[in-house]
Amino acid sequence: MNSKNIQTPGVYINEKEAFGNAVVPVETAVPAFIGYTPQAEYEGESYVFKPQKITSFTDFQAIYCLPTPPAPAAPVQQYSPQYYLVKQKLQPEKGDYILFNGAFYSIVPDPNTIYYLYNSIRLFYANGGGDAYIVSTGAYGTPSGKPITPGDQIVNPNVQLADLTKGLRLLKNEEEPTMYICPEATLLSLDNNSTLMQEMLLQNSEMGTAISIFDIIGGRAPDPIMYTEDIANFRNNVGTQGLNYGTAYYPFIGTTIMQSTDINYTNLFGGDLKQLEPFVNPASAPDKTAASILEKVASGELTPNQANNALMNCSKVYSSIMKHVLNDANMLPASGAMAGVITTTDNGEGVWSAPANTGIVEAVSLPIKLTSKQQDSLNVDAISGKSINAIRFFNGMGILIWGARTLDGNSLDWRYLSVRRTMIFLEQSCQLACRSYVFQPNNANTWSAVKAMIGSFLNDIWKQGGLQGATAADAYQVECGLGSTMTAEDILNGIMKVTVKVAVVRPAEFIVLTFVQEMAKSS
Repeated sequence: MNSKNIQTPGVYINEKEAFGNAVVPVETAVPAFIGYTPQAEYEGESYVFKPQKITSFTDFQAIYCLPTPPAPAAPVQQYSPQYYLVKQKLQPEKGDYILFNGAFYSIVPDPNTIYYLYNSIRLFYANGGGDAYIVSTGAYGTPSGKPITPGDQIVNPNVQLADLTKGLRLLKNEEEPTMYICPEATLLSLDNNSTLMQEMLLQNSEMGTAISIFDIIGGRAPDPIMYTEDIANFRNNVGTQGLNYGTAYYPFIGTTIMQSTDINYTNLFGGDLKQLEPFVNPASAPDKTAASILEKVASGELTPNQANNALMNCSKVYSSIMKHVLNDANMLPASGAMAGVITTTDNGEGVWSAPANTGIVEAVSLPIKLTSKQQDSLNVDAISGKSINAIRFFNGMGILIWGARTLDGNSLDWRYLSVRRTMIFLEQSCQLACRSYVFQPNNANTWSAVKAMIGSFLNDIWKQGGLQGATAADAYQVECGLGSTMTAEDILNGIMKVTVKVAVVRPAEFIVLTFVQEMAKSS
């Protein structure tokens, strides 16, 4: 209270703040997903190219999923990949196939109908996801009506580099997201995928608020021997800028996120019953039950789901085909699941804990089972230093995330993902807290207040295990003042400098046990 304002006799109360400002920890696990959605509209308002925060899968459904009709109508397919059976002269060397009437048929998708974001969001929440941002780049494109050549990489021409980069740049206005994920980036060509990854890392390094989680083209169906070419392409294409803000996981994961109720006969041959009939009602072995079902479908007496259930019960061939289709549709990039795993690790242990040596919910298979020797070249690359985290199968333990490195594998400072993310967390928390001191007097009182505020925050982090050191002095140091961090010229220019030194916890990635034999001793 200013005594100059006192004009009337009486008793006045002057309250003083007993506690200084505190650093409020920022959120550490808020992914931003960029890609194509079933729709992007809510209450008549478009959400295309509009970053929107959601807190649950229910929120995602409300804005980005097609409306579900009331019962007894069948639920709408939110994602409808199209598959074809293509007859082969010989047993296919690549890709999935079935043997029918003595001939081999490859089961291959229409590339224009393959998308990953919807199921990646489901994987994110299945693995413990929470708050997230969605940047919808639009709805799904038109099917081509043609399958890809068996064994070819899937390139979806409906997935446009311009759309994804536009969505990425919109995140420049959002400081809260801490992870960028483009599940459909692997559906681009190699050149376009390279451009997108480099733009993501550049934006990460400029903003300093988020990392990017990458998947690798070729991780969906790796060649057991030539998969190293996919790794080499990734390392060559990801660039050299901002590598400590990126992390990559290999290979894709086979999941159970899509169930048999999510697909039906309309996912085969574009729903053309004439192309399906030779498989369920072949001329060489007519099936009256299957023929009757197809007639009822054509006449509209059966819904797609009813027809699907009926065909599954009467035709072993149809059941086998749908099983193969479901397995293929469930092969997904790992980035969405990793965002959920990171969220769970952060909430349970802290951002300083490595999101590794843990399983992935809904993951049941891998397209390639890497050995320790094969992982050697992924984890450490002598030429580029770009580390890739492996997802591996271990007998008795199942599928585990077996790596926690950034792409900057040669850097002693930024080799580990947990270190990079911990520093982002500390930097952003302290930066936001210091905003309250902007325009305050640049004097010893302010310096002391800032040091106390940051020191108290770091002391809490140290007690939680986020910083290493036997004492607080070993774990961190905060300096701010004339002669230590600032010169007289800095003060004249209105600049206050604070130096923070922290000893960040690093994961025990390599545990070495030393065994020495000792001579027997008399008892």
